[in-house]
Amino acid sequence: MVRFEKVKLTYDNSGAKALDGVDLKVDDGEFVFLVGPSGSGKTSLMKLITGEVRADAGRVIVNGFDMMKIRRHKLPKMRRTLGVVFQDYRLIENMNVYDNVAFAMRVVGASAKDIRRRVPYVLELVGLEGREKRLPHELSGGEQQRVAIARALVNSPRMLVADEPTGNLDPVRSLELMLLFEKINEMGTTVLVVTHEKELVNAFAKRVIKIEEGHVTSDGNDGYFSYE
Repeated sequence: MVRFEKVKLTYDNSGAKALDGVDLKVDDGEFVFLVGPSGSGKTSLMKLITGEVRADAGRVIVNGFDMMKIRRHKLPKMRRTLGVVFQDYRLIENMNVYDNVAFAMRVVGASAKDIRRRVPYVLELVGLEGREKRLPHELSGGEQQRVAIARALVNSPRMLVADEPTGNLDPVRSLELMLLFEKINEMGTTVLVVTHEKELVNAFAKRVIKIEEGHVTSDGNDGYFSYE
């Protein structure tokens, strides 16, 4: 669960407001699109969720952690409740598919037995069975994104956060990716997709939170939004 109460955040270099009194709540098990034009505050909101930055004022709660009070040594524990998918994939180029995903388990101290059990399951879930030994450069863009999703899921996070996950994909692959996120959500994981692709959002009847100039300007479940 994510809750923002009257959250304010300013850009350090200019003093301009990135977020100005934002209130929102994402409950466990929801699938939510966060939309808005470039510079609207989407990235700032995501950075607050992941603990990359701290708000200037207000309250931010992420999966039971108070992000305004959390100590630095507690951040890794909080981040294990999140799976984050980036637009640029961030795969390790000299590791094959299996090891890219297994690495996420090794860094949190998972046993070799758990890694052998969990990694093949997650790779099958995202449709990458049979590609375990391939290196990132041997994969298509869509396949690389699926590796990134598998890595985000492998430690069983409560919430999956995807930052512009379809930005480098064609429309067909983008739709396939959203269907995969929908499947993951149906299995119980909360999904938050940050995007500016309104056509893709309109293809799914999900909750849509729209942010503009640091303010939440609409929040609904009709699966439709528009902006200039």
